[in-house]
Amino acid sequence: MATASQTLRDITGMGYHPASFKDSALILIDIQNTYRQGLMQLTNVEPAIIEAQKLLKIARELKIPVIHIQHDAGVGTPYDVSAEIGAIAHEVAPIAGEKVIIKNYPNAFIQTSLDADLKALGIQNIVLAGFMTHMCVNSTAHGAFNLGYAATIIASATATRPLMSTNGRVLSAEEVHLGALASTRDLYAVVLDDIDALLNQPK
Repeated sequence: MATASQTLRDITGMGYHPASFKDSALILIDIQNTYRQGLMQLTNVEPAIIEAQKLLKIARELKIPVIHIQHDAGVGTPYDVSAEIGAIAHEVAPIAGEKVIIKNYPNAFIQTSLDADLKALGIQNIVLAGFMTHMCVNSTAHGAFNLGYAATIIASATATRPLMSTNGRVLSAEEVHLGALASTRDLYAVVLDDIDALLNQPK
């Protein structure tokens, strides 16, 4: 059995302790109908949406900033924000006062107002949930790190799909999910298994 390497967070002394949720902003990434059906349907998408819904409810109770990210790839695509397929899932639909940012790239900071919006709110810590684990969630976490933010990903509120590896082997959605989280946990973000792990941090 392989032995895990020491992470860059270990080596640099950054550690794995997330900021308190009440001192963070919640960013929900691409929780769109895109991923519930058809070509882009994700493994375990429905449980992940329920987890994101719970996270959103807690964020609203804490009255912390909530930002919804919605991917737009144009009319007729699975990411058509003008159609039901590209709409934000009703379980996590934004309410008055919650900002919605449309993006065109995996990293939600690219060519959007996200960085400026967070800076205007005085936010340094962000909690990420949404889709897909290996794509827009990871890309946004990496982008956040590069801009000086402290990001935390809630693994139970993310999901992805099976993918082909370079050697012709099909990786299961769980393998892609865990591999993506492991690579980001190496440096770019704290990764927590679930909401309880976020809320029940030692003082």
